[in-house]
Amino acid sequence: MFDASQIVAHLVGDYVIQSDWMAIEKTKQSWAALIHALVYTIPFLFITQSIQALIWIAGLHFIIDRWRLARYVCWAKNFLAPKRYWHPWAECSGTGYHKDRPPWMSVWLMIIADNTMHLITNGLAIAYYVS
Repeated sequence: MFDASQIVAHLVGDYVIQSDWMAIEKTKQSWAALIHALVYTIPFLFITQSIQALIWIAGLHFIIDRWRLARYVCWAKNFLAPKRYWHPWAECSGTGYHKDRPPWMSVWLMIIADNTMHLITNGLAIAYYVS
């Protein structure tokens, strides 16, 4: 179901072959997010030729990156903490973490959440459509 090849494909697609333009513009314009999602999906051709799995991988990658959904996950999970850690969205909208948190930490925790979301959705797409 889940294996190392999916992690390698994700890392190649999201870090090795993503251009600087894609990385900067994908949260600002859908065209850049679409190009990134299509390029991101190329390494998955070595894992599966299932058109349905590839469409889900590209489509979910587009949605997760275009609207930077990981920041919502980071913000929402703080509601599992004591109330003093609950902050309004307006104070957390950049990364999902409160603006008083160290920027380096907030960005890296959001990147980790983003990568986790991609790995889960990719693995599920491959498992569902290849099995």
